[in-house]
Amino acid sequence: MGIGPSTKETSLHHFRDPLVDIVGSDSGIDLMGVLLFGTSDDNKEKLRNSKRAAIMAEGMRADGVILTSDGWGNSDVDYTNCVEELGEMGIPMSGLNFSGTMATFVVENEYLQNNIVDINKNPEGLESNIVGENNMTADDVKKALMILKIRMKEKELKNR
Repeated sequence: MGIGPSTKETSLHHFRDPLVDIVGSDSGIDLMGVLLFGTSDDNKEKLRNSKRAAIMAEGMRADGVILTSDGWGNSDVDYTNCVEELGEMGIPMSGLNFSGTMATFVVENEYLQNNIVDINKNPEGLESNIVGENNMTADDVKKALMILKIRMKEKELKNR
């Protein structure tokens, strides 16, 4: 999915993406890759795309996934379905999402609980025209990575 809910990020932000930088440099994580997919207008395609993303993670035997989204509302269907597909496959996950004042998803499931970090920085919880209020930061990524490591450890302990 995407990197932020608006086009207010600078190209420097994309070149120094905190998610890739932090996860890629963490010695306890083996970054296997980055998968990008778009948001379709058609619900059937939305579900197919998010299911295929989860199947790709399963096929790669990923120990965990950090899922990000660049929107809300219509994009929530793809995002939450992918979260659910990963959960049903037993793949630990955490996520980064612009929630803001909505603070809830249009579609919900049990795998969203305590796994998603809100990347909104605007005090009013709105998308703004201020660079840095609409995108993930290093602190957001560190929180998501910590959640992922906890979920991976929980799975390891459960499987013992």
